[in-house]
Amino acid sequence: MRSCNYTLSPTRINNTKAKNKLFKLSDGGGLFIEVSTAGVKTWRYQYRFGGARKELTIGKYPEIGVADARDRHFECRALLERGIDPGEARRRAQEDRKQLVEDTKKQLDSFEAFSKRWITERLSTRSATYRAQIESRLERFVWPEIGSKRLEAVKPAQVLEIIEGLRETPNTAEGVRAIIQQVYNYAIQKLLVEVNPALPLRGVIEVPAAQHHRHLSEAELGAFWRSLERQGAHFATIASTKMLMYSMCRKSEVLRARWKEIDLDRAIWDVPAVRMKMKQPHRVYLSKQAVELLKLLAPFGQEPESYVFPSVLRGSVPLADATLNHFFKRLDFGVPDFSPHGTRGTGATLLREHGFGRDVVELLLAHSERNKTAAAYHHHELADDRRRALQYLADQIDRLKFIQEPACKVVRRLEGNTVS
Repeated sequence: MRSCNYTLSPTRINNTKAKNKLFKLSDGGGLFIEVSTAGVKTWRYQYRFGGARKELTIGKYPEIGVADARDRHFECRALLERGIDPGEARRRAQEDRKQLVEDTKKQLDSFEAFSKRWITERLSTRSATYRAQIESRLERFVWPEIGSKRLEAVKPAQVLEIIEGLRETPNTAEGVRAIIQQVYNYAIQKLLVEVNPALPLRGVIEVPAAQHHRHLSEAELGAFWRSLERQGAHFATIASTKMLMYSMCRKSEVLRARWKEIDLDRAIWDVPAVRMKMKQPHRVYLSKQAVELLKLLAPFGQEPESYVFPSVLRGSVPLADATLNHFFKRLDFGVPDFSPHGTRGTGATLLREHGFGRDVVELLLAHSERNKTAAAYHHHELADDRRRALQYLADQIDRLKFIQEPACKVVRRLEGNTVS
């Protein structure tokens, strides 16, 4: 390219006044400023391409200064040297940017993107396990079907197709439908859509009546405890199972326990609120048997941040939920459908049958008061009663594991200290 002898200066441009008709101030090489009758000054570039005279608007002055305008002029001339029309190149660049914005907006407004936002914003207080379960269902059943669609583009027929495909597993089908409904409820609150496509499909899949987790009788509890040692599992797996019974805590609360939460000298385990279902801190008064069990686990690593029940394969992570679930399925003691959650009902039933009050058992289970008025006034902890109850439960287990059926039916007479 030949060099240009530019002639304009900021002073000259600023001193130029409007006239009663449009006129130009030439800068050189086809670059000029057009001055309107209103005094608006606009940079333009006039050039020839394919035998035709063309003109390209660069922008207004002083928003685009002299140096900037000349840089852009140079870029246009460079395109011409390569046989490219600078005006056509700009048009295509603008179309590409517009398409990128539309694609980005479409992606951000898609069901998948918004459902991830819903998980982040609305499920932040739920456990990591629960959030992972929700995301897993979305990833397996929903995103492949409607994930790329814009929120307002999803119709009831498409949601129906998803849940009909899950008809053989009705609980999963209804769970997936409920997740989609919750996502759209949040989208409606955000004023992004006005209609919930999952709402009219409620009841399309008939869900069987819920079955409560099976709890064990005293005879079955004794057989269960004896079967633990016969199974041949890793000690951390057996110990976590025993702690479920000793503490009456939930599976996730036990498996993710850290040593910093436990004071063996005071026989106390403080579960932080973040891991509790009701988001309230919970104190477990450890029985003598629970303390002895934890002392046996100490050699595996008692650093404050270490997990009490570490994974067999990777000690830096806790024992997996699935590991405990499979362990319970392998146990052979005459009750094939017993699950980890059933330990809570087993402990609660045994204590109530032996005279411990409802308030004590409910506190051991970390249940919240359903009556809001009562909850506002009842702040009792019943620490002594709770400690006594968990110790009684552990002692009772020790007695039951040595008594074969049907002799265990007379255990109350043998123990001689039933709670009144």
